[in-house]
Amino acid sequence: MLGFRVTGERRCPGARGHPCPTGAVVPARSTGGTCPECARLDRAHSVAADTALDDPRVFRVYLAWFGGALLKVGITAEERGDARLLEQGAVAFAWLGRGPLMAARRTEEVLGAALGVPDRIPYAAKRQARVELPGPAARAERVERAHRDARAVGGWADTLEALPFDGVRDHVEVFGLRHVERIDGLVGALSAGGRLHGTVLAVAGPDLHLELDDGRQVVLDGRLAAGWELARADGGTTLPVEVVQRGLF
Repeated sequence: MLGFRVTGERRCPGARGHPCPTGAVVPARSTGGTCPECARLDRAHSVAADTALDDPRVFRVYLAWFGGALLKVGITAEERGDARLLEQGAVAFAWLGRGPLMAARRTEEVLGAALGVPDRIPYAAKRQARVELPGPAARAERVERAHRDARAVGGWADTLEALPFDGVRDHVEVFGLRHVERIDGLVGALSAGGRLHGTVLAVAGPDLHLELDDGRQVVLDGRLAAGWELARADGGTTLPVEVVQRGLF
């Protein structure tokens, strides 16, 4: 069960362990949750933003599947294990290779172009795709097939250590996605004085799938809560829930 009441103003929490120097107010619909200055600081030494090209760690290249036709190639520091895949809400994934950062980045670009898959997928598309998932065998087959296709692409293994296929990691049970039947709406933003109360059905990446007290199944992007002060609430939902139609969220 999850229940909270929003209090105060939404203020920037800072970046990289440093508080925001101005305590800037952040727009309610911002999923970044930080002010422009702190956002720049956060990206100043970021692998994702290509501003940390001298990172000496070992990186891994992965294939991640989010349901439907949503497949992507990405990289993550080996020491993080599957944390990056959990953060993104990947339904299932497999490792492809390991090596230094620039070799991993090059492989990501080569495979993305060869397989016709992106390195980023919008969360709106991920939400839609995870509602009606096939069974575990079909999920595993989809990722294994993509892994075979990636291994058949020439050139990338010259600069990166290719990893043999060692099975598909599946997050359906970890996320609790078997409890998600539909999405009736989205909590588009939090606002001072608003309340939200319901049963947590699943958590995939930043998305919380909730069943409200009135039976509606909705999604709250947890990133929208960053910077707000939250207090306990025992019931009732007054935050606006945006009705969605399939294919539009």
